[in-house]
Amino acid sequence: MNGKNALGAILVVIGALMIMNFIGLHLGWIISLLMPFILIGLGAIGLRNNSKVIGGILIIVGAIMLLGQMGKIIGLLIAIGVIVWGVSLFKNRHKRV
Repeated sequence: MNGKNALGAILVVIGALMIMNFIGLHLGWIISLLMPFILIGLGAIGLRNNSKVIGGILIIVGAIMLLGQMGKIIGLLIAIGVIVWGVSLFKNRHKRV
């Protein structure tokens, strides 16, 4: 893909996102989830093309962003675990009586 095709594709995606935002379809959560993976991928490409500093920086920034996203998932799993633990305490209480 040459530079004009890549720029055209980027402009089409940006325009589509702007139109979707205008009509009320918000996809910010998808972009915030994909952005760390995009940065890590670009960093890997940079490392492969002998640009170790830029590639390493992009991978580190992407990993930090991914840890932020994983924190939400870990918090959700902890909340589910606490609920299951509480329900199991109620079940064990009824068995003893």
